[in-house]
Order: sequence, then C-alpha cells, then structure tokens
Amino acid sequence: MATVIRLTRLGTKRKPHHKIVVTDRHRPRDGRFIEQLGIYDPSKKPALVTVNADRARYWLSVGAQPTPTVKSLFKQQKVTPAVVTPPKAAKAPEAKKAPAKAKAKEK
Repeated sequence: MATVIRLTRLGTKRKPHHKIVVTDRHRPRDGRFIEQLGIYDPSKKPALVTVNADRARYWLSVGAQPTPTVKSLFKQQKVTPAVVTPPKAAKAPEAKKAPAKAKAKEK
C-alpha cells in the first residue's frame, strides 16, 4: 500500500483548518485515513501547527511520502526522518592461525 502524509480539510467556507494525516494514496482528500499526526490552522496569526513528531518520523522511515505542503510544515517543526539502521551482528573473535609454512618445515 502506497502511503502519503497529507492535509485533510476541515472547517467552513473561508475558514479552513486541516488535519495532518497518513492515508493511502488512492483515498479521497477528506476520506478515511490511517492515523492523524497533527493539525494545521492557517487562519491564526502566526499559523498554528502541531505535529506528533515521533509518529511522523516513524511514518517517514517506513516510506510514507509527504506532500509538498506537509514537507514544508515538517521543515518548520524540524521533523526529519528517523534513520533506521539494521542491528550489526557481533563478530566472533578470530583465532590466531599458526603459519602453515612453519609447520611444514618442522616435519
């Protein structure tokens, strides 16, 4: 499933406010969503933006693509994708090997 992070419009005519949501790319703008990450109210001065940064980082790390507007809101809120690195396997200590030539000469 291709997921996107985008705005869902709420409010009345000429008084919009938005939810920042994670949804399937094929769903309608105001349709069903997977998770709400925050709100954005551009009518306030300065604009009100609240974001659950931990969940936003999670969704970015698993491949959800933000729209350009959401990307700029995340940049304002300093939300960057979490870097997911696989755990490193512990290396077994290497046993010291005796030189094979020295053993051959002794025989």
